Amino acid sequence: MGTPSSLSEIRKAQRADGPAGILAIGTANPANHVIQAEYPDYYFRITNSEHMIDLKEKFKRMCDKSGIRKRHMHLTEEFLEDNPNMCAYMAPSLDVRQDVVVVEVPKLGKEAAEKAIKEWGQPKSRITHLVFCTTSGVDMPGGDYQLTKLLGLCPSVKRLMMYQQGCFAGATVLRLAKDLAENNRGARVLVVCSEIIALFFRGPSDTHLDSLLGQALFSDGAAALVVGSDPDISVGEKPIFEMVSAAQTILPNSDGAINLQLREAGLTFHLLKHVPRLISKNIEKSLHEAFKPLGISDWNSLFWIAHPGGRAILDEVEKKLGLKAEKMRATRHVLSEYGNMTSACVLFILDEMRRKSAEDGVATTGEGLEWGVLFGYGPGLTVETVVLHSVPL
Repeated sequence: MGTPSSLSEIRKAQRADGPAGILAIGTANPANHVIQAEYPDYYFRITNSEHMIDLKEKFKRMCDKSGIRKRHMHLTEEFLEDNPNMCAYMAPSLDVRQDVVVVEVPKLGKEAAEKAIKEWGQPKSRITHLVFCTTSGVDMPGGDYQLTKLLGLCPSVKRLMMYQQGCFAGATVLRLAKDLAENNRGARVLVVCSEIIALFFRGPSDTHLDSLLGQALFSDGAAALVVGSDPDISVGEKPIFEMVSAAQTILPNSDGAINLQLREAGLTFHLLKHVPRLISKNIEKSLHEAFKPLGISDWNSLFWIAHPGGRAILDEVEKKLGLKAEKMRATRHVLSEYGNMTSACVLFILDEMRRKSAEDGVATTGEGLEWGVLFGYGPGLTVETVVLHSVPL
């Protein structure tokens, strides 16, 4: 190839030829975990709230209906006993919470990233970009800087730090990684979502049941991907999924539907009851816009990666779209075994889908189907939609 002689030739040379693909996936969770059926007794005991008998019964019902079997949490009983302000509903405790997440979030992210890099099979020096996302804590230099040091990445790696985005951000990082990979020839983007709910944990309040619902759902986990276009077959690179398009929108009439605010008492959570209905009411519009170019309007012909914001949301979406029960299999499995890990969830579901596809011996990574959709939704009320293409196993 000759020396580019015009701006258009330079731009063409800078861009990849093919779509961005997910080349590897890694996940990690804290060793400490709780069984959901046992959690109400533990939670009301550790927060010195056992006298709130009626509220505890409501919490038990929330846990029973959550669709969750277990959740991983960095916070231990010993730590909470030593830091009682974290167990109150509202007490100054931001310093101790920050001290936990600023250290532990990058460490958990490192564990997931090392697994993804190992699966990718290429030297870390080939990573050109890092996108790091967390809803847990804020610091400067940020988690991206700390992770770069922990992993031993090149000092010149191009970093993007995403703080305080919420549950939809697992899809946001894919949208950003897609743009980076496709607009920078040869780029290999390390994407890491790492979440620890130490900023969010608090005792119960009988006047804020939305906060109590959050205590029944949220959990800790990290997931990492390596994303790149034009895989190098000669060194064993092969996409697991390809990303076709990505979009973001704010749902109409959704102001205040999901709010999280950073206070002296940590991160507070506020959720309106009609969130499941808002999402299900608007989801078909996002699907039509995303799949019209492909001529697809049968939503059961797709494989589904939907953020498990809660069982009620999944139930409402299934009902609204007439989805077969198996469409949400991977999503419900991750919800059951890990809870709501906010931004990391959809990446866990991608991993679960490719794992089960291989186990079942189907034709493609999308449980035998060619096209799929990944949905993230969270504060805003913001919805991210990513169109995925599966590849042969």
